[in-house]
Amino acid sequence: MSRILVLCYEYPPIGGGGGRVAAQVAATLVERGHQVRVVTAGMPHLPRHEMINGVEVIRVRARRRREDTCSVLEMLLWVLAASPLALWEAWRWRPEVIHAHFAVPTGAVAWLVHQLTRIPYVLTAHLGDVPGGVPEQTEQLFKKIKWLTIPIWKGAAQVTAVSSFVAELVQKAYGIQAQVILNGVRLPKQQPKKENEVPSLLLVGRLSVQKNPLLAIQALDLLRELPWTLRIIGDGPLSVAAHEEVERLHLQDRISFLGWLSAEEVRQVMEQADLLLMPSLSEGLPMVGVEALGNGLAIVGSSIGGLQDILLEGKNGALFDLTTGASGMAKVMKPFLENRKILNASQQASWSHAASFEWSHSVDLYERMLFEAANR
Repeated sequence: MSRILVLCYEYPPIGGGGGRVAAQVAATLVERGHQVRVVTAGMPHLPRHEMINGVEVIRVRARRRREDTCSVLEMLLWVLAASPLALWEAWRWRPEVIHAHFAVPTGAVAWLVHQLTRIPYVLTAHLGDVPGGVPEQTEQLFKKIKWLTIPIWKGAAQVTAVSSFVAELVQKAYGIQAQVILNGVRLPKQQPKKENEVPSLLLVGRLSVQKNPLLAIQALDLLRELPWTLRIIGDGPLSVAAHEEVERLHLQDRISFLGWLSAEEVRQVMEQADLLLMPSLSEGLPMVGVEALGNGLAIVGSSIGGLQDILLEGKNGALFDLTTGASGMAKVMKPFLENRKILNASQQASWSHAASFEWSHSVDLYERMLFEAANR
Protein backbone atom coordinates (compact mmCIF):
# COMPACT_ATOMS: atom_id res chain seq x y z
CA MET A 1 0.00 0.00 0.00
CA SER A 2 1.31 3.47 -0.94
CA ARG A 3 0.39 7.00 0.06
CA ILE A 4 -0.08 9.10 -3.06
CA LEU A 5 -0.60 12.86 -3.01
CA VAL A 6 -2.45 13.98 -6.13
CA LEU A 7 -2.22 17.60 -7.24
CA CYS A 8 -4.62 18.89 -9.88
CA TYR A 9 -6.02 22.38 -10.21
CA GLU A 10 -9.28 20.90 -11.52
CA TYR A 11 -11.26 18.01 -10.05
CA PRO A 12 -14.95 17.15 -10.57
CA PRO A 13 -17.28 18.94 -10.60
CA ILE A 14 -14.71 21.64 -11.45
CA GLY A 15 -13.05 21.52 -14.86
CA GLY A 16 -13.26 19.27 -17.87
CA GLY A 17 -11.71 16.05 -19.11
CA GLY A 18 -8.34 16.41 -17.39
CA GLY A 19 -9.96 16.64 -13.98
CA ARG A 20 -12.12 13.61 -14.72
CA VAL A 21 -8.99 11.64 -15.67
CA ALA A 22 -7.35 12.62 -12.38
CA ALA A 23 -10.45 11.56 -10.45
CA GLN A 24 -10.74 8.20 -12.22
CA VAL A 25 -7.07 7.38 -11.67
CA ALA A 26 -7.28 8.36 -8.00
CA ALA A 27 -10.45 6.34 -7.35
CA THR A 28 -9.07 3.24 -9.05
CA LEU A 29 -5.82 3.45 -7.10
CA VAL A 30 -7.90 3.49 -3.90
CA GLU A 31 -9.73 0.38 -5.12
CA ARG A 32 -6.33 -1.27 -5.47
CA GLY A 33 -5.44 -0.59 -1.85
CA HIS A 34 -3.52 2.69 -2.05
CA GLN A 35 -4.21 5.75 0.07
CA VAL A 36 -4.88 8.81 -2.09
CA ARG A 37 -5.20 12.41 -0.99
CA VAL A 38 -6.00 15.18 -3.50
CA VAL A 39 -5.28 18.91 -3.30
CA THR A 40 -7.35 20.76 -5.88
CA ALA A 41 -9.38 23.91 -6.55
CA GLY A 42 -12.39 24.91 -4.52
CA MET A 43 -15.35 27.23 -4.83
CA PRO A 44 -17.74 28.61 -2.19
CA HIS A 45 -20.51 26.11 -2.97
CA LEU A 46 -18.19 23.09 -2.58
CA PRO A 47 -16.99 21.60 0.73
CA ARG A 48 -13.37 22.26 1.63
CA HIS A 49 -12.86 18.64 2.61
CA GLU A 50 -14.75 15.53 1.48
CA MET A 51 -14.41 11.85 0.60
CA ILE A 52 -15.26 10.93 -3.00
CA ASN A 53 -15.08 7.25 -3.97
CA GLY A 54 -12.63 6.63 -1.17
CA VAL A 55 -10.40 9.54 -2.18
CA GLU A 56 -9.76 12.30 0.35
CA VAL A 57 -10.28 15.58 -1.50
CA ILE A 58 -9.08 18.91 -0.11
CA ARG A 59 -10.23 21.99 -1.99
CA VAL A 60 -8.37 25.30 -1.92
CA ARG A 61 -10.42 28.41 -2.61
CA ALA A 62 -8.55 30.95 -4.70
CA ARG A 63 -11.22 33.24 -6.15
CA ARG A 64 -12.16 30.92 -8.98
CA ARG A 65 -15.46 32.13 -10.40
CA ARG A 66 -16.62 29.35 -12.74
CA GLU A 67 -16.58 25.56 -12.73
CA ASP A 68 -16.07 25.25 -16.48
CA THR A 69 -13.18 27.65 -17.11
CA CYS A 70 -10.20 29.20 -15.36
CA SER A 71 -8.25 32.37 -16.24
CA VAL A 72 -4.48 32.69 -16.05
CA LEU A 73 -4.84 34.95 -13.00
CA GLU A 74 -7.04 32.37 -11.27
CA MET A 75 -4.45 29.69 -12.01
CA LEU A 76 -1.74 31.84 -10.45
CA LEU A 77 -3.86 32.52 -7.38
CA TRP A 78 -4.48 28.79 -7.03
CA VAL A 79 -0.74 28.05 -7.16
CA LEU A 80 -0.12 30.63 -4.43
CA ALA A 81 -2.92 29.24 -2.25
CA ALA A 82 -2.30 25.54 -2.90
CA SER A 83 1.47 25.53 -2.43
CA PRO A 84 1.54 25.96 1.37
CA LEU A 85 -1.30 23.44 1.82
CA ALA A 86 0.38 20.86 -0.43
CA LEU A 87 3.65 21.40 1.43
CA TRP A 88 1.88 20.94 4.77
CA GLU A 89 0.25 17.72 3.55
CA ALA A 90 3.63 16.46 2.31
CA TRP A 91 5.27 17.09 5.69
CA ARG A 92 2.30 15.87 7.76
CA TRP A 93 1.16 12.87 5.72
CA ARG A 94 4.52 11.85 4.19
CA PRO A 95 3.36 10.47 0.84
CA GLU A 96 5.78 8.22 -1.04
CA VAL A 97 5.06 9.96 -4.34
CA ILE A 98 3.19 12.92 -5.84
CA HIS A 99 1.08 12.70 -9.00
CA ALA A 100 0.69 16.10 -10.66
CA HIS A 101 -1.82 16.56 -13.47
CA PHE A 102 -1.02 19.51 -15.80
CA ALA A 103 2.50 20.97 -15.90
CA VAL A 104 0.90 24.41 -15.83
CA PRO A 105 -0.25 25.39 -13.30
CA THR A 106 -0.17 22.25 -11.10
CA GLY A 107 3.41 21.30 -11.91
CA ALA A 108 4.70 24.44 -10.22
CA VAL A 109 3.23 23.25 -6.90
CA ALA A 110 4.68 19.76 -7.34
CA TRP A 111 8.12 21.15 -8.18
CA LEU A 112 8.13 23.39 -5.09
CA VAL A 113 7.07 20.57 -2.77
CA HIS A 114 9.72 18.32 -4.29
CA GLN A 115 12.44 20.92 -3.77
CA LEU A 116 11.60 21.27 -0.09
CA THR A 117 10.81 17.64 0.76
CA ARG A 118 12.56 15.57 -1.95
CA ILE A 119 9.34 13.61 -2.48
CA PRO A 120 9.41 12.56 -6.17
CA TYR A 121 6.63 13.52 -8.52
CA VAL A 122 5.14 12.07 -11.69
CA LEU A 123 3.94 14.69 -14.17
CA THR A 124 1.01 13.98 -16.49
CA ALA A 125 0.57 16.31 -19.47
CA HIS A 126 -2.91 16.76 -20.91
CA LEU A 127 -2.53 19.32 -23.78
CA GLY A 128 -3.00 22.97 -22.84
CA ASP A 129 -0.09 22.70 -20.39
CA VAL A 130 2.34 22.03 -23.28
CA PRO A 131 3.59 24.68 -25.75
CA GLY A 132 1.78 24.24 -29.06
CA GLY A 133 -1.09 22.30 -27.52
CA VAL A 134 -3.71 25.04 -27.68
CA PRO A 135 -1.92 27.79 -29.64
CA GLU A 136 -5.02 29.93 -30.07
CA GLN A 137 -5.19 30.29 -26.28
CA THR A 138 -1.67 29.82 -24.90
CA GLU A 139 0.87 30.75 -27.59
CA GLN A 140 1.53 34.22 -26.21
CA LEU A 141 1.56 32.95 -22.63
CA PHE A 142 4.21 30.31 -23.31
CA LYS A 143 6.38 32.84 -25.14
CA LYS A 144 6.64 34.60 -21.78
CA ILE A 145 6.74 31.73 -19.30
CA LYS A 146 8.24 28.72 -21.07
CA TRP A 147 11.62 29.29 -19.44
CA LEU A 148 9.89 29.08 -16.06
CA THR A 149 8.35 25.72 -16.90
CA ILE A 150 11.59 23.95 -17.89
CA PRO A 151 12.57 23.07 -14.26
CA ILE A 152 9.07 21.59 -13.74
CA TRP A 153 9.59 19.10 -16.56
CA LYS A 154 13.24 18.38 -15.78
CA GLY A 155 12.50 17.85 -12.08
CA ALA A 156 9.87 15.15 -12.62
CA ALA A 157 10.85 11.57 -11.82
CA GLN A 158 8.56 10.37 -14.61
CA VAL A 159 6.57 12.16 -17.33
CA THR A 160 3.41 10.79 -18.94
CA ALA A 161 1.19 12.14 -21.71
CA VAL A 162 -2.45 11.30 -22.41
CA SER A 163 -1.94 10.77 -26.14
CA SER A 164 0.77 10.25 -28.74
CA PHE A 165 0.11 13.78 -30.01
CA VAL A 166 0.73 15.32 -26.58
CA ALA A 167 3.88 13.20 -26.21
CA GLU A 168 5.14 14.58 -29.52
CA LEU A 169 4.57 18.13 -28.28
CA VAL A 170 6.47 17.40 -25.05
CA GLN A 171 9.39 15.98 -27.03
CA LYS A 172 9.46 19.01 -29.33
CA ALA A 173 9.20 21.62 -26.57
CA TYR A 174 11.38 20.08 -23.85
CA GLY A 175 13.31 17.19 -25.38
CA ILE A 176 11.67 14.73 -22.96
CA GLN A 177 10.34 11.31 -23.95
CA ALA A 178 6.97 11.01 -22.24
CA GLN A 179 5.28 7.67 -21.60
CA VAL A 180 1.94 7.62 -23.42
CA ILE A 181 -0.91 6.49 -21.16
CA LEU A 182 -4.17 6.82 -23.02
CA ASN A 183 -7.21 8.07 -21.15
CA GLY A 184 -9.30 5.04 -20.29
CA VAL A 185 -12.97 4.26 -19.91
CA ARG A 186 -14.91 1.78 -17.82
CA LEU A 187 -16.76 -0.25 -20.41
CA PRO A 188 -20.38 -1.24 -19.82
CA LYS A 189 -21.09 -4.95 -20.06
CA GLN A 190 -22.81 -4.54 -23.40
CA GLN A 191 -23.05 -1.93 -26.11
CA PRO A 192 -25.89 0.53 -25.42
CA LYS A 193 -28.78 0.13 -27.85
CA LYS A 194 -29.63 3.12 -30.05
CA GLU A 195 -33.31 3.34 -30.90
CA ASN A 196 -33.63 6.86 -32.32
CA GLU A 197 -35.80 7.24 -35.40
CA VAL A 198 -34.02 10.52 -36.10
CA PRO A 199 -30.20 10.53 -35.71
CA SER A 200 -29.31 12.09 -32.36
CA LEU A 201 -26.14 14.19 -32.52
CA LEU A 202 -24.10 15.38 -29.57
CA LEU A 203 -21.50 18.09 -28.96
CA VAL A 204 -19.83 18.13 -25.52
CA GLY A 205 -17.27 20.48 -23.98
CA ARG A 206 -16.41 24.03 -23.10
CA LEU A 207 -18.05 26.38 -25.57
CA SER A 208 -14.75 28.01 -26.47
CA VAL A 209 -12.71 28.92 -29.53
CA GLN A 210 -10.75 25.69 -29.12
CA LYS A 211 -13.88 23.50 -29.25
CA ASN A 212 -15.22 25.41 -32.28
CA PRO A 213 -18.97 24.91 -31.64
CA LEU A 214 -20.16 27.51 -34.15
CA LEU A 215 -18.71 25.48 -37.01
CA ALA A 216 -20.84 22.47 -36.07
CA ILE A 217 -23.98 24.59 -35.98
CA GLN A 218 -23.19 26.12 -39.37
CA ALA A 219 -22.45 22.71 -40.89
CA LEU A 220 -25.78 21.33 -39.70
CA ASP A 221 -27.55 24.30 -41.23
CA LEU A 222 -26.28 23.04 -44.59
CA LEU A 223 -27.92 19.68 -43.83
CA ARG A 224 -31.28 20.98 -42.69
CA GLU A 225 -33.07 18.92 -45.34
CA LEU A 226 -31.90 15.72 -43.60
CA PRO A 227 -33.28 14.32 -40.33
CA TRP A 228 -31.21 15.07 -37.21
CA THR A 229 -31.29 16.68 -33.77
CA LEU A 230 -28.34 18.11 -31.84
CA ARG A 231 -27.85 18.43 -28.10
CA ILE A 232 -25.04 20.66 -26.86
CA ILE A 233 -23.60 19.99 -23.41
CA GLY A 234 -21.35 22.62 -21.88
CA ASP A 235 -20.91 26.30 -21.22
CA GLY A 236 -18.23 28.86 -21.80
CA PRO A 237 -17.24 32.12 -23.49
CA LEU A 238 -18.99 31.26 -26.77
CA SER A 239 -22.26 30.25 -25.13
CA VAL A 240 -24.07 33.46 -26.05
CA ALA A 241 -22.67 33.39 -29.58
CA ALA A 242 -23.79 29.78 -30.03
CA HIS A 243 -27.33 30.56 -28.89
CA GLU A 244 -27.44 33.57 -31.22
CA GLU A 245 -26.20 31.47 -34.17
CA VAL A 246 -28.93 28.90 -33.61
CA GLU A 247 -31.54 31.65 -33.54
CA ARG A 248 -30.09 33.36 -36.62
CA LEU A 249 -30.31 30.11 -38.56
CA HIS A 250 -33.77 29.29 -37.17
CA LEU A 251 -32.65 25.92 -35.77
CA GLN A 252 -34.18 26.28 -32.30
CA ASP A 253 -36.50 23.31 -32.88
CA ARG A 254 -33.57 21.01 -33.72
CA ILE A 255 -30.72 22.19 -31.48
CA SER A 256 -31.02 22.24 -27.69
CA PHE A 257 -28.57 23.47 -25.06
CA LEU A 258 -28.31 21.35 -21.92
CA GLY A 259 -25.72 23.48 -20.11
CA TRP A 260 -23.00 22.16 -17.80
CA LEU A 261 -23.85 18.62 -16.65
CA SER A 262 -22.26 16.21 -14.20
CA ALA A 263 -20.23 13.27 -15.52
CA GLU A 264 -23.10 10.89 -14.73
CA GLU A 265 -25.61 13.10 -16.54
CA VAL A 266 -23.31 13.28 -19.58
CA ARG A 267 -23.06 9.48 -19.58
CA GLN A 268 -26.84 9.14 -19.54
CA VAL A 269 -27.20 11.47 -22.52
CA MET A 270 -24.41 9.66 -24.39
CA GLU A 271 -26.10 6.30 -23.97
CA GLN A 272 -28.99 7.55 -26.10
CA ALA A 273 -26.98 9.51 -28.70
CA ASP A 274 -25.84 8.28 -32.13
CA LEU A 275 -23.06 10.56 -33.31
CA LEU A 276 -20.50 12.78 -31.54
CA LEU A 277 -19.31 15.96 -33.24
CA MET A 278 -15.76 17.15 -32.51
CA PRO A 279 -14.89 20.16 -34.71
CA SER A 280 -12.07 21.20 -32.32
CA LEU A 281 -9.06 23.27 -33.35
CA SER A 282 -6.88 21.22 -30.97
CA GLU A 283 -7.22 18.27 -28.59
CA GLY A 284 -4.96 16.11 -26.43
CA LEU A 285 -6.90 12.91 -25.97
CA PRO A 286 -10.42 14.16 -25.23
CA MET A 287 -12.17 12.19 -22.51
CA VAL A 288 -15.49 12.88 -24.21
CA GLY A 289 -14.19 11.05 -27.27
CA VAL A 290 -13.03 8.07 -25.23
CA GLU A 291 -16.39 8.00 -23.43
CA ALA A 292 -18.13 8.15 -26.81
CA LEU A 293 -16.32 4.96 -27.83
CA GLY A 294 -17.51 3.23 -24.68
CA ASN A 295 -21.08 4.29 -25.41
CA GLY A 296 -20.96 3.18 -29.02
CA LEU A 297 -21.17 6.57 -30.78
CA ALA A 298 -19.89 7.21 -34.26
CA ILE A 299 -17.59 10.26 -34.39
CA VAL A 300 -17.12 13.09 -36.86
CA GLY A 301 -14.10 15.22 -36.02
CA SER A 302 -11.55 17.65 -37.36
CA SER A 303 -8.34 16.25 -38.82
CA ILE A 304 -6.05 17.13 -35.90
CA GLY A 305 -3.37 15.16 -34.09
CA GLY A 306 -5.27 14.81 -30.84
CA LEU A 307 -8.01 12.70 -32.43
CA GLN A 308 -5.76 10.18 -34.15
CA ASP A 309 -5.95 7.70 -31.27
CA ILE A 310 -9.75 7.54 -31.09
CA LEU A 311 -11.11 8.26 -34.58
CA LEU A 312 -10.28 5.63 -37.17
CA GLU A 313 -11.05 7.14 -40.55
CA GLY A 314 -13.59 5.11 -42.51
CA LYS A 315 -14.26 2.78 -39.58
CA ASN A 316 -15.82 4.42 -36.54
CA GLY A 317 -16.24 7.85 -38.07
CA ALA A 318 -14.88 10.45 -40.45
CA LEU A 319 -12.43 13.35 -40.39
CA PHE A 320 -12.67 16.69 -42.16
CA ASP A 321 -10.06 19.35 -42.87
CA LEU A 322 -10.66 22.50 -40.84
CA THR A 323 -9.69 24.62 -43.85
CA THR A 324 -12.80 23.35 -45.66
CA GLY A 325 -15.04 25.03 -43.07
CA ALA A 326 -18.71 24.26 -42.55
CA SER A 327 -19.17 22.79 -46.02
CA GLY A 328 -16.35 20.32 -45.43
CA MET A 329 -17.79 19.21 -42.12
CA ALA A 330 -21.26 18.88 -43.62
CA LYS A 331 -19.90 16.76 -46.46
CA VAL A 332 -18.42 14.10 -44.15
CA MET A 333 -21.47 14.15 -41.83
CA LYS A 334 -23.98 13.64 -44.62
CA PRO A 335 -23.55 9.86 -45.14
CA PHE A 336 -24.21 9.16 -41.45
CA LEU A 337 -27.51 11.05 -41.62
CA GLU A 338 -28.59 9.59 -44.96
CA ASN A 339 -27.70 5.94 -44.43
CA ARG A 340 -28.55 4.14 -41.19
CA LYS A 341 -26.32 1.19 -42.16
CA ILE A 342 -23.24 3.44 -42.31
CA LEU A 343 -24.13 4.96 -38.95
CA ASN A 344 -24.73 1.58 -37.31
CA ALA A 345 -21.51 0.11 -38.68
CA SER A 346 -19.51 3.06 -37.32
CA GLN A 347 -21.18 2.73 -33.94
CA GLN A 348 -20.21 -0.94 -33.81
CA ALA A 349 -16.64 -0.03 -34.77
CA SER A 350 -16.47 2.52 -31.95
CA TRP A 351 -17.66 -0.08 -29.46
CA SER A 352 -15.01 -2.52 -30.70
CA HIS A 353 -12.28 0.15 -30.59
CA ALA A 354 -13.22 1.04 -27.01
CA ALA A 355 -11.55 -2.19 -25.84
CA SER A 356 -8.19 -0.48 -26.55
CA PHE A 357 -9.04 2.09 -23.89
CA GLU A 358 -10.22 -0.30 -21.17
CA TRP A 359 -9.56 1.58 -17.94
CA SER A 360 -7.69 -1.09 -15.96
CA HIS A 361 -4.82 -1.11 -18.48
CA SER A 362 -4.34 2.65 -18.17
CA VAL A 363 -4.28 2.46 -14.38
CA ASP A 364 -1.81 -0.44 -14.54
CA LEU A 365 0.60 1.90 -16.31
CA TYR A 366 0.01 4.79 -13.90
CA GLU A 367 0.48 2.47 -10.93
CA ARG A 368 3.77 1.20 -12.34
CA MET A 369 5.05 4.72 -13.07
CA LEU A 370 4.18 5.92 -9.59
CA PHE A 371 5.84 2.86 -8.01
CA GLU A 372 9.01 3.36 -10.06
CA ALA A 373 9.14 7.05 -9.14
CA ALA A 374 8.65 6.34 -5.44
CA ASN A 375 11.44 3.77 -5.41
CA ARG A 376 14.09 5.66 -7.31
